[in-house]
Amino acid sequence: MTTQTNRVDHELIQAAAHVAATRCRGDNHTMAAAARARDGRIVTAVNAYHFTGGPCAELVVIGAAAAQGAYDLDTIVAVGDRDRGVVPPCGRCRQVLLDYFPALKVIVGASETLRTVSITDLLPESYIWADHQLDAEQTAPLSTS
Repeated sequence: MTTQTNRVDHELIQAAAHVAATRCRGDNHTMAAAARARDGRIVTAVNAYHFTGGPCAELVVIGAAAAQGAYDLDTIVAVGDRDRGVVPPCGRCRQVLLDYFPALKVIVGASETLRTVSITDLLPESYIWADHQLDAEQTAPLSTS
């Protein structure tokens, strides 16, 4: 069951759409993403397509945000080039976004059905990477005294 929030950040969609229209060229850059940091800043990025599996725009925006000192993202959206509109994140991006920002909101849907949902709703019954890491105490060398 998807928990919908009432507010769709249209400024964020417009920022991603602008980048998709002006910066996505050829086959190397076909998607743009925009994320709003908790402090209100908007960070944008494009994908880096490569046949070996280059990073999606959502993953590039995580690095771009960190480079700008924005380590806590609130909402993200991806928009395709050639006026494809809002595109939901792929499975890999959903997992990475969940691991980095478990409270993240994601804008999905076609123009007439845009909605904002929790990343956890896009990846139900998910594997939480941090929940499966060994504690520092468990990995410390055993005392031989």
